[in-house]
Amino acid sequence: MKKHLKYLTNVLLFVDLTSTAVIGLLMAFVIPSGRQPAADKYFLGLHRHDWGDIHLYLSLFLLVLLTIHLWLNWTWIVQTTKSYMGEYWKNTLLALTGAWLLVVFVAWLIVRF
Repeated sequence: MKKHLKYLTNVLLFVDLTSTAVIGLLMAFVIPSGRQPAADKYFLGLHRHDWGDIHLYLSLFLLVLLTIHLWLNWTWIVQTTKSYMGEYWKNTLLALTGAWLLVVFVAWLIVRF
């Protein structure tokens, strides 16, 4: 059962990530932004803001899927980290977690200010 759940999670991650990326590229390079006529901001019948909403929901679903993916593969993560780092495996995982949180915090600061 766990094997099937891992497979389903990985498939959903792939579909969700590629969909999020494609919509992000559409919004960046295809759908006009700024002071354009409202009629120019439609693509396939959806307004730019609608595409932004879809992008947001797919991104939130991606976070849920990533959490499930990490939970399903946690044993492999710990065992692999132990094989590379030996007795320092806990410190390594804590450092990676801290680095991830630092990146998120800096990104928040950049967007915020």
